[in-house]
Amino acid sequence: MRDFLLNDADRAFRADVREFLQRELLPRAADIEDRQDWDAVKHVVRALGAAGYLKLMFPDLYRGKLEHPGLTHATILSEEASYINYAFETTIATALSCAYPLHRHASERLRDAYLSPILEGTAIGAICVTEPNVGSDSAGMETRIDFDAARNEWVINGFKRYISNASVADVYIVYGLTDEGMTAVAVPKSANGIGFPRNYTFMGRRGCIVGEVKFDNCRVPADHLLGERGGGFRIMRGMFNFERAILGGSGLGVARSAFDIATAHAQTRTSFGQPLGCKQLIWDKIAQMSWRIDASELITYRATKMYDAGADGKALMKEAAMAKLVATETANYCANETVQILGGDGITKEYGRAEQLYRDARALTIVGGTSEVAKYLIAGRDLPDIRITL
Repeated sequence: MRDFLLNDADRAFRADVREFLQRELLPRAADIEDRQDWDAVKHVVRALGAAGYLKLMFPDLYRGKLEHPGLTHATILSEEASYINYAFETTIATALSCAYPLHRHASERLRDAYLSPILEGTAIGAICVTEPNVGSDSAGMETRIDFDAARNEWVINGFKRYISNASVADVYIVYGLTDEGMTAVAVPKSANGIGFPRNYTFMGRRGCIVGEVKFDNCRVPADHLLGERGGGFRIMRGMFNFERAILGGSGLGVARSAFDIATAHAQTRTSFGQPLGCKQLIWDKIAQMSWRIDASELITYRATKMYDAGADGKALMKEAAMAKLVATETANYCANETVQILGGDGITKEYGRAEQLYRDARALTIVGGTSEVAKYLIAGRDLPDIRITL
């Protein structure tokens, strides 16, 4: 039985959000994929905001039908959006990852200025962590965030890359080093000293804008600090737990989409006088995909239910990492096997979305922390008395 850990309210929410995305996202998915149409992306983001779906993570702000909204429902949204178009889902997941620290750690004035527009769908957010020499190893960060007491401003100098929503986001959560340690500040796109050297071209996720952000004596007011000086690592850890659970939903959506294509083809394509699905080797592929999807769903929604029950920080790190690892590896497995089952049809755009899913899935085991880093986080809990080296 699929959705075993979900209750009736969760299932009703899934049905509502699926209908919404079929109406708003599906008709625009081809334009996002083929023309990288940012206007189409923005239209759906605005529609999500107007419907209240971007507030699911914030019960104090949510005004919808759910009695207890939370990460479970944000992950369902992620799963259903990724089923249709993972590039679009990346845009909203990144915006919500920006909203998360704003909601928890920003002043009321900053929340009004930056958080509210993101949740209403009228603005986009971004997160700036990765650097040329820094990926999952955030301890090697080189970006500096220094305080100018004379002007009561933070001064940011550094270079970030592989930033989702770079150049199109309205506000950026920037992580860098102060004398007290890693620190986070909010930087609006309008700030002096922020620049966008280039955007990247990826093999997949077409329509999701990813690029570089440069800070050259970029200044923001003192109240743009999130939390406290030196508190950035704790903020980042909470953000990554949220992001990795959401990525579990992303992986599930891509895997389910591929599986549905594969099973439909196996039942309708004739080979050697029989449906393709009659072949034992095809049974094995379908069975392998099916159990992996079920396992991914159970692990992902275990993590979200734990979060909604109050777990976070170190208490959720292993479970969030497991959700991200298993679901994104499953997405890659299912996308690859679906292309193989479809044969020539699987590697052409003219015969469906299998090749798009194959290209899109490949990013999932890299973004938000690689599969290797997820394994490190998992083993770190199970081997608490030793220091594991990457």
